Amino acid sequence: MSLAAAQAFMRERRIGGWLLHDFRGNNPVLARLLPGKRWTTRRAALLLPSEGEARLLAHTIDAAQFEGVTGGTGNTGGTPVLLETYTSWRELHAWLGQAAALGRVAMEYSAGAALPVVGIVDGGTIDLLRGLGAEVVSSADLIQLAAATWSKAAREQHARASRETARIKDGAFALIRERLASGAAVHEVEVQRWMVDEFARAGLESTEPPIVAVNAHAGDPHYEPKAESSSPIRRGDWVLIDLWARVPGEENIFSDITWVACAGAPTAKQRGVFETVKRARDASIRRAKDAWRAKERVQGWQLDDAARQELIGAGMEGFIRHRTGHSLSPGPMVHGLGMNLDNLETHDTREMLPGIGFTVEPGLYLPEFGVRLEVNLYVDPGEGPVVTSCVQDEIVALA
Repeated sequence: MSLAAAQAFMRERRIGGWLLHDFRGNNPVLARLLPGKRWTTRRAALLLPSEGEARLLAHTIDAAQFEGVTGGTGNTGGTPVLLETYTSWRELHAWLGQAAALGRVAMEYSAGAALPVVGIVDGGTIDLLRGLGAEVVSSADLIQLAAATWSKAAREQHARASRETARIKDGAFALIRERLASGAAVHEVEVQRWMVDEFARAGLESTEPPIVAVNAHAGDPHYEPKAESSSPIRRGDWVLIDLWARVPGEENIFSDITWVACAGAPTAKQRGVFETVKRARDASIRRAKDAWRAKERVQGWQLDDAARQELIGAGMEGFIRHRTGHSLSPGPMVHGLGMNLDNLETHDTREMLPGIGFTVEPGLYLPEFGVRLEVNLYVDPGEGPVVTSCVQDEIVALA
């Protein structure tokens, strides 16, 4: 994404400029917009006005780190950036005063700490800009445009990762099925290790090993199977598998999916919970697509509500443990820099913008088992929200 798109957005929203403040590398958004590994010891700031040239201020000691820098992300970057330097705090304040003169200034700030993932800039710096005359507003949607959108190449690599994660998921269930049929033992951690080896054979990378969770372990959303605590998988057991991986490369996007299975005939309770979660997933997807067709500006909290109301309506509110979904964006983390589907942990007012991606993964976690059904969506600028991963509509049979 070029910085020009962010400038057009600011003009539309009557924002005078975007000020990205960094101290010792604490602002990951600045790192995304100015690609290249850098080690800084003092404050730095990037100012992108709604019109005109981008300006970067660096301390004289750190300035060499930014020589020849250009702004933007991925293959569409390369926007020229004017490098300026300072030595004293008075010079820094004078430069920030020029930024404040733009009036409404977007920063990595979230009013009332509503979005901690966006609230990067310290309160004192916000006070400073306000004291210089700026009206500080959140850069949350600017971050989406400039750092969370998918390139064409990234979408193609995500499609590859999605095909491979679906294959590896199927292979993991097949491994369990074969062991049960032969009477051989199989443990959570053994299935997990097989999947990790398959990631390597497929040329994929992941941040952590996948989750393989049996029965009550599936009722813990972040259960991690370990050799010393791994449970065996037996006939009649409930199994949840959550896996995420991407093609290596900082511009590439993770495929992140969760499926469930039963090594026997599912109970009426298991079927009921599965169907409830499926309705919730589909309600959120439907809300996103309906909003696109109606040209409605829909926000992350609304897509969360669409799913969660299905769970609450079924009398299952007490078994909800997390939001409905998270951003999928370029960068090293599976949880990206864009909009989350959240009106539970936070009130996410970021908009569903063209070019971004996210998961839809409602879940219910009971003491004896849990169900999470996770799919990935991409907001195609022409078609609107499209599902990019495999979709589970029936409980997988393992026996």
